[in-house]
Amino acid sequence: MKVTDSGNSSAAVPLSTATLKQAPQSSASENVKRSSSASRSATDNVQRIQSLFARVGISPSMIMPDEDTRQRAIKRRNDIQALAKIRNLQAVMEAAMGVSLTETSEEMVDPDWFYAFSQLAENIYSPAMQTLWGKIFAVEVSKPGSFSLRSLETLKALTQRDAAIFSRAASLSCVRQGDSEPRILTGYHQKPGFWAFLGQRQPESLNLASYGVSYPDLLALTDMKLIFASEIESGELEQGQSIKWRCGQETFHLVPNRQGLALVYYKFTSTGAELARLISRQSAAAYVNALKERFSGPFTIE
Repeated sequence: MKVTDSGNSSAAVPLSTATLKQAPQSSASENVKRSSSASRSATDNVQRIQSLFARVGISPSMIMPDEDTRQRAIKRRNDIQALAKIRNLQAVMEAAMGVSLTETSEEMVDPDWFYAFSQLAENIYSPAMQTLWGKIFAVEVSKPGSFSLRSLETLKALTQRDAAIFSRAASLSCVRQGDSEPRILTGYHQKPGFWAFLGQRQPESLNLASYGVSYPDLLALTDMKLIFASEIESGELEQGQSIKWRCGQETFHLVPNRQGLALVYYKFTSTGAELARLISRQSAAAYVNALKERFSGPFTIE
């Protein structure tokens, strides 16, 4: 296509040519911007690396030509690490003292448990995780034996991202009356005889990814030994028998309307159940509503 002046055909200028003439300048400008941005990113990364290593007493300019210099560097690094551990324990202690609990016990905290706790807690640097460890210690003082050393070891290995995943899972957990083990309900199954008679397939489970817990999240929780690896089917529920469930702040009763019904859920391990009590939970109203909708028909919901 040409843009042409009606008075002089020789003045025609191909539009594509005009565009091509401007392109190198634009491309060069973009290259300069990208180069500048990459340079700033590289500088920022170097500064972050130096800042992080400085926290443990290491700098790129350290020169240790003789034994005295080396010993001073070692002592300085050890002092920095020791002071950091003291501060970590202080933060955990302050968090524990800030927890308000109504229960108390005359039983003393097991000394071995306490020293194992302190050795683990001194290496907790994240303020959010320090708060969680403080809650654990406060509960243990109030009721010794609440948390096993195995749970502490598991918690020590959790990152903030792991804790966030676990928090989302715990927010979906439900507890049956008379049972302390949390479960993430996903639906129900009908014993084969009934479905075979009607020629129907088993109903699908809820997609937990719609409520913040994806399949990779479930795999991660399994690897951390916080939930069991696969969905579990309960025993057959008795028709007409009411079962009370608490999901977050909401409670409801499930009453099976026919024989052969069983609940399907992910079950928390004993370690997961212990830690779930401390996790700050998010609202799960959408999940609970979807759960009730899934149960309606085969169950009466009260």
